[in-house]
Amino acid sequence: MWILRGLLGIAVLVALCWVVSENRRRVQWRVVAWGLALQFLFALLLVKVPVCQQILAQLNRGVRVIERASHEGGQFVFGYLTGGAAPFLTADGSGAAPALFFFGPLMMLIVVGALSAVLFHFGILQKVVAAFARLLRKTMGLGGAEGVVVAANVFLGQSDAPLLIKPYVGHLGRAGLMCVMTAGMATISGTLMVVYAAILEPVLPGIILGHLVVASIISAPAAVMVARVMVPANDADTDHEIPDLKAETHGVVDAVLSGANDGAKVMVNVAIMLVAIIALVALVNKLLGLVPLATPLSLERMAGWVMAPAMWLVGVPWAEAQAAGELMALKTVFNEFVAYLALAKLPPDTLTVHSRLITIYSLCGFANFSSIGILAGTLTALCPEHKATVASLGLKAMVAGTIATLLTGAVIGILIPP
Repeated sequence: MWILRGLLGIAVLVALCWVVSENRRRVQWRVVAWGLALQFLFALLLVKVPVCQQILAQLNRGVRVIERASHEGGQFVFGYLTGGAAPFLTADGSGAAPALFFFGPLMMLIVVGALSAVLFHFGILQKVVAAFARLLRKTMGLGGAEGVVVAANVFLGQSDAPLLIKPYVGHLGRAGLMCVMTAGMATISGTLMVVYAAILEPVLPGIILGHLVVASIISAPAAVMVARVMVPANDADTDHEIPDLKAETHGVVDAVLSGANDGAKVMVNVAIMLVAIIALVALVNKLLGLVPLATPLSLERMAGWVMAPAMWLVGVPWAEAQAAGELMALKTVFNEFVAYLALAKLPPDTLTVHSRLITIYSLCGFANFSSIGILAGTLTALCPEHKATVASLGLKAMVAGTIATLLTGAVIGILIPP
């Protein structure tokens, strides 16, 4: 039964993309077939093949190592604020102060940023990105520059990946820009994956990072497929040249320092964003609470009414669809960070393990309103002449990114039984 519902969800989502397409006659169904095939193929390999499962398990152990290393570095600089021994007794009589969120999970952004920069300096990250880009070019007919951005988005942030093809952005047409923006909306950066894994560890103990990696990888072909259906490309729009990606750092130390600085900037930006968004949600919910109803209204509850049918379509039982829809709405209105924090705080019996898995995959992307501004600012800075086109594609790319992650949730819901 769950398989039929998942297949129905995929069919409805693809049909929705076709209905809102800018040119239905030009839609290439070969791209749709390859997009779905690659999603199922990658998911089968990564969650069913024992060797791949062992690799993903090692990744989860790596998170614990990075978390401990971040704690060591943070404790040396900030002392008991990271959860170490405190110079006072806490209210519960303990000698250890509770770790503050800013000096706990967020501190990992600095370490992961440094590691990513080192991998890029030695050319390891470029090789992985180029291999993925070639696969997308041969199967889905994606242009070289587009393929690099789509592949890079699996590991880098939505504002970092386009920088890799800076000389090529001016040559991208409307379809190419749509593909780049949708890929940025449908995936998350490797840096934040590690932080989300630490937050969601109680939700799916021991395996969560592996699932986040799988989600980001299989969302890439979904993003290409959805973008190409909503904004079909002409043959003349596609450039098959694979850009040559070179590191600009001078030595390992320079890479470490540069990556750490980038991670620190992200850390501060995330902290500021969380303060503002959580405060605004609280204010709005206070106002909605003034409405005289038996069950107080909240922003999450109202938005959940809209997203609940979508979560049911991708495999969440109707009894749990409202809760999953509220999380999806939080991610769309605010961002996935807020949604994952809310998911981690849900009572264990709110969602079954299967529903939690589908929800985690569906939330794994940057598709939200603030990302429209981030992508518009990045692409406009790289190519000012595309400003009008980028602005016109912003909302459409956010919708496309949301559909892509919902497709990913449906795929994993089909392959992993309740």
